[in-house]
Amino acid sequence: MNINEPAQSLIAAGQLFHQRGWVPATGGNFSARLDGERILITASGCHKGELAASDFLVADFDGKPIDSPRKASYETLLHCQLYRHDPAIGAVLHTHSIANTVLSRRLDRIRLAGYELLKLLPGIGTHDTQVDVPVFANDQDIARLSATVDAHMKRDPQTPAYVIAGHGLYAWGADVAQARWRVEALEFMFACELHA
Repeated sequence: MNINEPAQSLIAAGQLFHQRGWVPATGGNFSARLDGERILITASGCHKGELAASDFLVADFDGKPIDSPRKASYETLLHCQLYRHDPAIGAVLHTHSIANTVLSRRLDRIRLAGYELLKLLPGIGTHDTQVDVPVFANDQDIARLSATVDAHMKRDPQTPAYVIAGHGLYAWGADVAQARWRVEALEFMFACELHA
């Protein structure tokens, strides 16, 4: 796969998310599946609103960089867990908005009900439903946190996204565009819940 295409899509997502206030400074990280063994992911310490092609590296599904002197994001294993969990996942986007941060510090799940934008989430065809976005306790041991998320997703494979408490949203899709749409929908609904 040509690495330039997913890199440009991730750069555009970073610019949009930064404009919306969802990835301040170096917060957040983005990735795209390259094939059955490799992902393209933002390197550690990059400003997500100012990304360039040189700010990405290729890593394997164990989170190890391949032929790169750059350091992978500390949270790469959370991306890898999702790619291993579902081969249909083609991109993972992680944001740090005010709404997802504040709500996740108050709640153990964020319940979204009756929103038209729920239809952007997988398997949902009507606004007349509710979805619980799980909130996981933050943990500096990313391997342990990844295992916690994986166990939850094995129990509930329909999980549409998740939030790490006080930290941020993880959303995904078949490609970068679909993952971006889901982030936009979720962040809109989170903002509504926060204002409510």
